[in-house]
Amino acid sequence: MLRLGRGSKIALAVIAALIILCTYVPLLVIILNSFNSGRVAGWPIPGFSLVWWEKALTNPAVHAAVLNSLIVAAAATAIALLLGTLSAFALQRFRFFGREVVNLLIILPITLPGIVTGVALSNTFYGVLDPMGIKVGYAGMIIAHATFCVVMVFNNVIARLRRMHPNLEEASMDLGAGIGQTFRLVTFPQFRSAFIAGGLLAFALSFDEVVVTIFTAPPGVETLPLWIMNQMARPNEANQVNVVATIIILLSLIPVYFSQKASAAADAT
Repeated sequence: MLRLGRGSKIALAVIAALIILCTYVPLLVIILNSFNSGRVAGWPIPGFSLVWWEKALTNPAVHAAVLNSLIVAAAATAIALLLGTLSAFALQRFRFFGREVVNLLIILPITLPGIVTGVALSNTFYGVLDPMGIKVGYAGMIIAHATFCVVMVFNNVIARLRRMHPNLEEASMDLGAGIGQTFRLVTFPQFRSAFIAGGLLAFALSFDEVVVTIFTAPPGVETLPLWIMNQMARPNEANQVNVVATIIILLSLIPVYFSQKASAAADAT
């Protein structure tokens, strides 16, 4: 076991404290600025007020952006859960020519810079499909998000499948259970926690995606990250962004918490 001296422990503690401060102090500034009584966000704030909360919560543009983000994230996550799980089963349970290539192609979208993916999809949607009369529109944005969300589900599910022993499934079928019943009662419960964790991570990743969305969002459609980015160019509206960001910070704790719980449950089983 590695043993650290007193000096090393102090140095590591100081580094860890600095990292935590650099991460969470800016978040605290955002939260405090959401209660700023001034017209322009700044520090220190001149006073506390709920006026920006009222404006943000009653802003139709915010409502539309949130709805778009929820629809796109939910649809992309549903696609990712289906394709990611099926891909994980195919690559884990079967041996076939080109298996490693397929594995690489599934993982590749998450390793590519977002701007590369965005440009590639934009060129495909508007440079190839549009002239052919195929208008992807809103669905194109969902497909774009699903391309990298699939990886989150795939990685979680295949890691769990690799730790599963097929004896339980074989015993279930030997006892007369069909494929569907075996999957529902034996197989799925064994990777359910990884399935849920992958879905939560995919949803969170899609919800805050901005780079790919810039290139694939139809004209006039804004997701929440796009709305925030556009409002940051308007200093008088920045405090509304702080309100929305504060709400996102609080809501983000929910999927992160349940994702960790699901991952811990997967490790325990």
